[in-house]
Amino acid sequence: MTRFIDASVFIHAFLKTKRKLREHELAIKKRAKEIIRLVNEGEEVLMSTSHFSEIANILEDRMPLKEALEIEEAILLKENIKVLSVSGEDYLNSLEVAKEFDVGVNDALAYIIMQKQKINEIYSFDRDFDRFPGIKRVV
Repeated sequence: MTRFIDASVFIHAFLKTKRKLREHELAIKKRAKEIIRLVNEGEEVLMSTSHFSEIANILEDRMPLKEALEIEEAILLKENIKVLSVSGEDYLNSLEVAKEFDVGVNDALAYIIMQKQKINEIYSFDRDFDRFPGIKRVV
């Protein structure tokens, strides 16, 4: 079964912080790395170009560019990570969903893609996904 993978997984797995992480933050980072390990071992996941862009923007802003680009390249070259294109119409639909469920537009976009792809599980640390009916957040 394919799951959607949210940008939050990559952010928590790869970003290094300057301050000491609290216990619950360490647990999230550990789980994010476990999810990345599963993907590296071949688990099939998908995301959108918008979610990939979120990952790229945050990593490139918060780590050395060379490291960020290596991670981005690895994501794009993995055959088991499917990156789906989105359209302006997808975003218009996402705006309506975002207003209905009081979430961000990219979370709504993920939900719409999941509905289209008949996927009901998402790897994410973002609790906003708990608002969507029929979606199980796997953490």
